[in-house]
Amino acid sequence: MKPIDLITPEEKEDLIAFTQNLIRIKSFSGQEGEIVRFIAQKMIALGFDEVRRDAMGNLLGRIGDGQKVILFDSHVDTVTADDETEWDIPPFSAAIVDGVLHGRGSTDMKSGAAASIYAAAIAKRLGYASGKTIYVSCSVLEEYCNGENLKHLFEEMQLKPDYVIICEASNNQIMLGHKGKAMFTIQTNGVAAHSSAPEKGRNAIYEMAEIIQRVENTNLELMKKDLPRGTLVMSKIASTGASLNAVPARCEAYLDRRIAPGETEETIRQELDRLVEGKDASWQVATQYRKSWTGIEIRYDPFHLAWKISPAHPLTQACTAAFIEQFGSQPAYGFWDFCTNAVTPVKLGIPTIGFGPGEPKLAHMRNERCPLDQITSACEFYIRVIKEGKNRK
Repeated sequence: MKPIDLITPEEKEDLIAFTQNLIRIKSFSGQEGEIVRFIAQKMIALGFDEVRRDAMGNLLGRIGDGQKVILFDSHVDTVTADDETEWDIPPFSAAIVDGVLHGRGSTDMKSGAAASIYAAAIAKRLGYASGKTIYVSCSVLEEYCNGENLKHLFEEMQLKPDYVIICEASNNQIMLGHKGKAMFTIQTNGVAAHSSAPEKGRNAIYEMAEIIQRVENTNLELMKKDLPRGTLVMSKIASTGASLNAVPARCEAYLDRRIAPGETEETIRQELDRLVEGKDASWQVATQYRKSWTGIEIRYDPFHLAWKISPAHPLTQACTAAFIEQFGSQPAYGFWDFCTNAVTPVKLGIPTIGFGPGEPKLAHMRNERCPLDQITSACEFYIRVIKEGKNRK
């Protein structure tokens, strides 16, 4: 049975046009000022009760002032499109071809942002916002710093929602969680010497050689485990020496560790200790330093564990009921293999779930695109989640 349309034809047309406008605005990480200001104006035009921005540059729109607080989050920064000339359709044209919207950010994740913004406004029109406070956050710098944006937003706005829906691309599938992510550096030490007399020194690159093999073997062992499983990749290596004619005194490698459910901070730390055991080497979390578009300096420590919400949780049940009403079938729950802003609300103990338009595997890829019907369906799903909220405790 076809679900009752919650969105008028005019609203659907406006939603798609708005999404196109978002794609046309280049909003690379750290350069989101224009898109944040544009969205703020749209929220006001759509009747949001309050629109605020924090010092980092994250935008927060509010509808309603009820006791139950629901947050829909989407990041509005994107990766770059340095291969622009190689796209089949220009990445900032926001062209629609055969019912599919093309462009950088169409999947990751401006379609989800647009759908959630319109969903909150339409829920207000339909009376579904009664007794609730609906927040829509449009966060920045996510591609560099997962969750750091919501951390700043929550602290500055003194906000702690009852529930969070992450609108990352999921092919309109309910996502119960995702893998964790940790980034580390390993440094090996040597003794500098002239390359004409290497016996007088100790090469830090050679000291790293066995560690490289240990990293590869560790990943091979991880790959033998059942899904979802962790992975370990050495993604960068560099040495430091007095010159190209010298034995290097230091070598540094960069590790990307994806963390499976059940793996703890302690098990990861023990794994890293084994990688450097017996070597003149040490490891540390690869702290990153970024600057937001407002000029705020951001420190980010990328070490996030995996998370998963129970299918029996009231938030999951509300999303399930909304899904059945929207799509006419039971959902097949999914699990992201990448990290999202969910790391912050999960760490704070806030029930969190994921759902968004677009195929996740198209994120960061050339010819990124999203079907129009997924955008409008996601919007209606979000409206139904808000509606369900009044029946769930």
